Amino acid sequence: MADVARPTARSSVFYLALLWLIGGQLRLTILAVPPVLPLIHRDLALSEKAIGVLSALPVLLLALAAVPGSLMVARLGARRGCILGLAIVAIAGAARGLGPSMPVLYGMTFAMGIGVALMQPTVPTLVGEWFPANPGFATATYANGLVLLGEAAPAALTIPLVLPLVGGSWGWSFAFWSVPVAVTALLVATTTSHRPRAWAARDYRWWPDWRGALPLGLLLGGTGGMYFSANAFIPDYLHALGRPELVTPALAALNAGQVPASIVIMLFARKLTGNRTVFIVSPLVALAGIAAFLSPLPEITVGAAGLVGFCAGMQLTLSLALPPHLATTDDVHHLSAGMFAVGYFVSFLIPPLGGAIWDATHVPASAFLAAGLSTVLVVAAALTMRSLRTAPAGSTHRR
Repeated sequence: MADVARPTARSSVFYLALLWLIGGQLRLTILAVPPVLPLIHRDLALSEKAIGVLSALPVLLLALAAVPGSLMVARLGARRGCILGLAIVAIAGAARGLGPSMPVLYGMTFAMGIGVALMQPTVPTLVGEWFPANPGFATATYANGLVLLGEAAPAALTIPLVLPLVGGSWGWSFAFWSVPVAVTALLVATTTSHRPRAWAARDYRWWPDWRGALPLGLLLGGTGGMYFSANAFIPDYLHALGRPELVTPALAALNAGQVPASIVIMLFARKLTGNRTVFIVSPLVALAGIAAFLSPLPEITVGAAGLVGFCAGMQLTLSLALPPHLATTDDVHHLSAGMFAVGYFVSFLIPPLGGAIWDATHVPASAFLAAGLSTVLVVAAALTMRSLRTAPAGSTHRR
């Protein structure tokens, strides 16, 4: 039924490495933006609300194109859909800096977001096809690539390494971070093969299971709202406080903090996947981290950002693991699509809301109020989801 063969014992490491690379491309071009936001702000004279929209636009596209992404998986298969999404992301991501001008920046960000959105439902499907016996571990692997390559790398390397390499141009920095996306597309195209499906594409389900996807989407949306808000407003917040030297370490800590979270999940995947307690405790700890970040103690700023990142990594990885954990292989893509549609629409609303609050109050710290409220959304969703459990799992559950 799958369009790629399941890995043998000898090839499992390669497929895990490929999942790690693919996971990185889900965020790499999106998270290349926060480190250069002050430059974009200066060159294009954007308001804080416009900054929030720019940061959240790819997230909106992840929501709007999630259902077409499910249809694409049903029609083309996960492998071919993944290659198409990667190609769109590579081309549009590199083109964002042409000009530079605001119409091109927003237009190509729109196109890039479509590419990421089309690719997003393919990854849980590939997880279910390649590693049906342990989707939690495989999800943690691609989530590790997502946070280490896709989020931590641009946050840590853009200002000290990439910008000097490209002459200080934020536009050329976007082109730089699009190169790994193109390389990954070539690797998937040349090292994996298409296998015809067992029945016609029209017989595959693709319309989302909205009832099952809604609570999953609220978990994902609350997590994304907190995380994307932090990435959007940490640079300008620290500049407003006269602490620009903390921007790079704080962003790096926020994104690198997710790496140990993904490693913890890889080590304890069966115990943590689908566990209600994590989705209750983690956002409450993240809320404490936000409060610590906003405190008048600069010595804890970076550590607090790292704590928020760790919690976001825990919640994101375990949210992404739920569709292949709860659904059969042939149902993963449309359950995932519904989760992404709801989750990323919620995530999209949070950063512009935070920016609007900042613009209205002229208080920099107020931008994080929406991020704090999003943590409450995660707790509320976790408390109402019947499919989550409170006891350790002995085996993977399938609906």
